[in-house]
Amino acid sequence: MLFAVGYKLENRANHVIIDADDALTAALGVKREVPDAKFNYVRPRNKRGDARHPVLKVGHAN
Repeated sequence: MLFAVGYKLENRANHVIIDADDALTAALGVKREVPDAKFNYVRPRNKRGDARHPVLKVGHAN
């Protein structure tokens, strides 16, 4: 399943799409890649909304 993870780093908001089994695994996967990030949200991917606002895609978070 794909999740969108929104985070803030150095006063800049960003979000990525990550393949994970659940929301917690997705958040931990991004935390591993960007340890100083502060999370705003973790949600299932919304194809239509995410297509309008392209994001980075991160690998599987297991």
